[in-house]
This record gives sequence, structure tokens and C-alpha cells, in this order.
Amino acid sequence: MTVKMDFEECLKDSPRFRAAIEAVEGDVNELETRLEKLVKQCNAMLEAGRTYCQSSKSFVSGLRELGCYLSEDTTMGNCLEKFSKKLSIILMAQEELIENTQKSVKLKLQSFVKEDVKRFKDTRKEFERSSETLEAALGRNAQAPRGKPHEVEEASQALIHARKAFRSGTLDYVLQINVIESKKKSDILMAMLSLMETQAKFFQQGHQSLTELEEYCNQLNNECTQLVLNSARDKRDMEQRHADIKKKDESYDESILDFSPDASSGIAMEGYLYKRASNAFKTWSRRWFSIQKNQLVYQKKFKEQPTVVVEDLRLCTVKPCAEQERRFCFEVVSPSKSCLLQADSERQQQGWMSAVQNSIASAFQERREDTCSPRERCSSVSAGSVNLGVGEQKECKALEEVQAIPGNSQCCDCGEPGPDWASINLGITLCITCSGIHRSLGVHFSKVRSLTLDSWEPELIKLMCELGNAAINRIYEARIDEITIKKPHPSSPRQDKESWIRSKYVEKKFIHKLPETGRGTPLRRSSARRQRATTHDKLSQRPPIKPKPNRATLARTTGLTPTEIMNSTGSQKDEEEEEDLSGLHPGALLYRSAALQHFPVMADALAHGADVNWINVAEESKTPLIQAATVQNSLAACEFLLQNGANVNQADSNGRGPLHHATILGHTGLVCLFLKRGADYNKKDISQKDPITIAVESANADIVTLLRIAKMNKEMREMDGGFAQSGDETYHDIFRDFSQMASNNPEKLKRRSADIKTP
Repeated sequence: MTVKMDFEECLKDSPRFRAAIEAVEGDVNELETRLEKLVKQCNAMLEAGRTYCQSSKSFVSGLRELGCYLSEDTTMGNCLEKFSKKLSIILMAQEELIENTQKSVKLKLQSFVKEDVKRFKDTRKEFERSSETLEAALGRNAQAPRGKPHEVEEASQALIHARKAFRSGTLDYVLQINVIESKKKSDILMAMLSLMETQAKFFQQGHQSLTELEEYCNQLNNECTQLVLNSARDKRDMEQRHADIKKKDESYDESILDFSPDASSGIAMEGYLYKRASNAFKTWSRRWFSIQKNQLVYQKKFKEQPTVVVEDLRLCTVKPCAEQERRFCFEVVSPSKSCLLQADSERQQQGWMSAVQNSIASAFQERREDTCSPRERCSSVSAGSVNLGVGEQKECKALEEVQAIPGNSQCCDCGEPGPDWASINLGITLCITCSGIHRSLGVHFSKVRSLTLDSWEPELIKLMCELGNAAINRIYEARIDEITIKKPHPSSPRQDKESWIRSKYVEKKFIHKLPETGRGTPLRRSSARRQRATTHDKLSQRPPIKPKPNRATLARTTGLTPTEIMNSTGSQKDEEEEEDLSGLHPGALLYRSAALQHFPVMADALAHGADVNWINVAEESKTPLIQAATVQNSLAACEFLLQNGANVNQADSNGRGPLHHATILGHTGLVCLFLKRGADYNKKDISQKDPITIAVESANADIVTLLRIAKMNKEMREMDGGFAQSGDETYHDIFRDFSQMASNNPEKLKRRSADIKTP
């Protein structure tokens, strides 16, 4: 022990001793003040540490909750989970540090101040009291007179006791001074050593925990660097797309039309429409409409339950409403009610009407008993697993023929092999990516159908076999060598394919301009065509209709060589007649080519802007569809015109539509086709004869059967409120059989009966 003051020196009670005592007392008072201040600071530090730990726990809990929320993202979830666990371990170590600091620093220093310093002060008080008593005893002893022995004796005894007490108190005081001096060093040093050991342990645990994450942090750092690069790249691409779309699309509403019957979400089409209320006020409200699950529904807010407008699309029809004061109105009519809707533009009106019509057709298609697609049935036949009828075998064979047409083995627009989709109004095959882009163009540009998922009518198969990718590309890519735009390939980005398809079919940048008058090579008609025209002349002698014979042929406007044209229309060795039509208007060109059934020329005329409902005033105001209907075996030609928007009910100057002409000429297959496409069998001509009356007069049993079945089906639906399901199935089955027969065995449809009675 280090001796601060000597015991021998204290007994002398010299001024040097007194000065030393005063110095020690000053040091102890200063030490007490500083220790009390340090204890307060330590207490504040501990309280702040506890508050920090509590806040840190809340932060770590928030990280853990965020990790649970982002658990679907593996990287984010793992990162937050690992870091929250390590931070929890570090916080536990920090709480332990705070508790150890509480024990090793605060409590020890407090104990030194409250016990040792207090004991020093109490001893000092005893020393001061004994010192005062000694001073008083010395004074009394000095003042005792000689002549009074008893006073001298009392003063001497009092002095002896006072000196004895002073010496004892002085020794105790000196002892306490030496003790506190020694303990001051040990307690403070031990407290600081314990604090530093606790701090070292805390940081060691934290370092160990974080070292375990070093490899993961390096990996995460590399991922973050890649994410930053990807984010910058995505931002640049999005800005480029934004700029391109902003340049291309000036009217946002005009680009919303996208009918997708095969969408994975089950929503074939959706968008905003105005709906007129059925109450007395007839107010109009803007609602979000969608076609899904063969129903037309709408909702005001996303979380609201959709309101069903039409329960079953098979029981409704759609028609425009021109009599309304508001523009772009159309009506969805069902047996129980009707709903009046309004689009924002004419294009949207047409798009919604087409979507509803296509959805109605799809709803009927889903009800067919034979749900197997043609390609699946073909595969089953080849595998020997199913026995098909003659009609189905021919359908499978026809689909194989579609894929065997020149150019059809590759996508018409990007060249991807094995296309499984087709545009039925263009007559081309497409890959799935290009088919999606074609859908976005709208049905007025391209009608997309799956070669493997949809059922194909025989007339559609014939139409596809008449055209093909090679023939259509000779029209729509005639000037491709003159244009600097590069045709996309299968691996090209979707944006490039979309730009190419829009330029090709919408803007028509690559087609040849119409040739000048007299520069075209005449298209020749073979003897087989003349034979059909002669037959047509004989049939046309029956009153009251006298169709014009098909004498004209067409000029070369499709880019075909004369040899190719003659090979496509008949043998070069046949005797031929020709007519130069190279200077015709596109509408007239379509009119002439419809009679000749030359599909590439018809497609070329439509590509050059021909009106599919063009009226030939010089020939009784006939349309191309009527002209095609006057030719035998013209199912595919009529189907081609109908798929491109021909009006099946447009009549000529005699009030006769395509159905009248097909009935008069006995074209049973065409009658079946026109009825399926919505022809009006009650429409009367100027002689007040409807198609049924004409069929009865001509004793055509098959046509009378078709017309009566169509009429009966409509009456059943009206009488039963539109729920004549069995009648609908029978109706479609009969018409499907007639379509198969008209396409595959037309000779069976030439029956006559004199026993047919007028209805």
C-alpha cells in the first residue's frame, strides 16, 4: 500500500501535517465532485443506450416485416432476413454491454463515492472534534493556577484524556486517508478495465457476426452493381419506347382496341364505355366494360363485384344505333333486355361491335360436341387412336394442304418456321408473336385464328388454299427491294416486328402503285372458266334475274408473270379470250376479279383500297359479292369477300341481295354460307319475292330446307325467349353438314323436287 501520510508525523500535529491534511481534503472533495459528475454522465449514457437499443429493435423488426412482405423476391427476402438476424445479434451484445457497464462502472463508482468517501468524511469530522477538544484541554491546562491544586489536577486529567482521544482520531484519520488514496486507484482502474473488456467483447462479437456475412455482402454488392446497370439500360429503353410511341400515337384512345379471345386472363376485350341507365332519367355513366367467360360485364371500381350485362353471349346480338342523338352508339340486345352503349370514337365503336360478334361466335363454338381441334384430330388419325368420318378426314387433309401452300411453312412476316396461326381475311399463316401483333391492328385489318386450337369451316380452308404467304407477299412486299427498311427475322425484337407489320398492312408502304392504263398484261380465262360461264348463262335465262356472263379477265396487277397467271387460271393450251382491265378503278377491279374467282387479284384490289361493297351502276348496281354469287363453286371467293367486310344483305337495283341470286341459281353451298353470315331470308325483291318463295318455285329441296330451318330456328328463339338450346345445336349441326357437302361433294346438292309446297 502506498502511504500517503506517515503515522509518526500525525502524532506531532505539526503545521506540515495540518497542511498535508488540507491538501488531502481538497483532493478528496475534488475527486468526489468529479466522480459524481462521471456517475451522472454514465447514467445518461446507459439510458441513451437503452433507448437506442429499443429503437434499433423496432428498426430490425421493421426490416423483418419488410422481408416477409418481399418474400416473393428471393434476393430481397434473403437479404433482409440475413441482415435482420445479424443486427439482432449485435443488439443483444450491445444490451449486454450496457448491463456490464452498469455493473462495472456506474455501481462501483457510486459505491466508492457513497461508502468510502462518506467514511472519510465521517472520520474527518471525528478528527476535527478531537482536535477542538484537545485545543480546549490545552487552554484549560495552561490557565490552571498554581495555588489551586485540585484545578491543576482536573486540567491535567482532562488534557490526558483529550490528547489520548486526539491521537486515536488522528491515527484513524490518517489511516482513512491512506486507505482512500489506495482504493481510489484500484476502484477506478478496475472499473475502466472492466469497461474496456466489455467494449472489446461487444465489438468482437459484432465483428464476428459481420465477418460471417462478408462473402454474402460481396455477392450482393456484385448483384447490386448489375442491377444498377440493368436499371440504367431499362430506363434508356423505356425512354426510347416512350419517345417512339409518343411520335407514333397521337391519340391514346385510338390505340386501345385489342381483342384477345385467347388471353390467359380470360378477358377477351376491355375498356371504357358510356352506358345509358334503364331508369326514367336515362342518364349516361362511364364504366369499365369487359368481355369474359362468354359474358359482358362492367364495374365502376376495381374491387367492386362486376355487374353482368349479358349472362350468355350466345343469346344476344349487337347492332349500331344511328338514330341516337349521341354519336358512336351501339346496342347489345338479349332476349330479356337491351343495353345501349357509347364508345369514344367510330373506330372504338366498330372494334367493340366486332369483339362482341366474335365472342358470340366463340361462345357457340365452345358448345360444339366435338371439342377436338383439327390438328389434334389429324394427329389422332396418324397415331391410329381415333376413327374419323370422311368429312373430318378431308378437313385434316385440307389443313395439311394449307400448310403446304408455297411460303406457308414459314411465318409470312418474320419467317419463323412452323407457324400455328393464320389471318383468315388475308389468307396467310403467322407465328404466335406476329399473330398477337395482327390482333392489335383490329379485325378491319386482320382476323386471326389458330390453326391448332380453332375449328375450321370448309370454305375457310378453301380460302386459305387459294392464297398463301407467297401470293400475299408478292402484293404487300412488291417494292421491298426499293425500300431501305429491313424485314424482321424470327429473333428480331417485338417492336421491330410490330413496326414492320404496321408499315406493311396498315400504311401499305411496300405495295406497287396501280399501273397506268394500257400497261398491264391481260389475264386469260381458261376453257374451264368459260364452261362455268356457259353454265351460268343457261341458268341465268330463268326469269326474273339475268346475271351478266363472266366474259372479262383481269390485267396483271399482282406481280405475276404471264406464265404464272395462265398456270393459275388454266392450261396454256386451252383456247382463251381476254380483256384488258389494267386501267380499272380498284373497286371495278375487285368486281371483275370476284366473278373470275382470281384471289391474288382480289387481294391486290383490296390492298389498293378497293371498297369491298363497291357498286357497279352500269350492271344493275351489283356488288362484288353479288358478282361472285352468280358463279358456280364460288364458296371461297364469297367467303373471302365476307371476311373482308362485304355486306351480305346489300341488294342490287332489283332489290336482290346475294342470297336471292344464290337461291335463283341453285347454289346451295352459297345459300348455306350466306345464312350463316346473317343473310336476311325475309328480304323481298321488287317483285315481292323472298328467297323462300324463289326456292319453292325452283323446286330446290335443299335450299328450301335450309331457309325453313333458319326461319324455324329464329321463331323458336323468339318464342322461347332465346333459350332454345337444342334447336340451336340442331341448326348448327345441319348447316355444318351442308357446308361440308358443299365444299367436298357439291354434286349431291343438285337435287330437285316438284312436291315442295309453298309455306
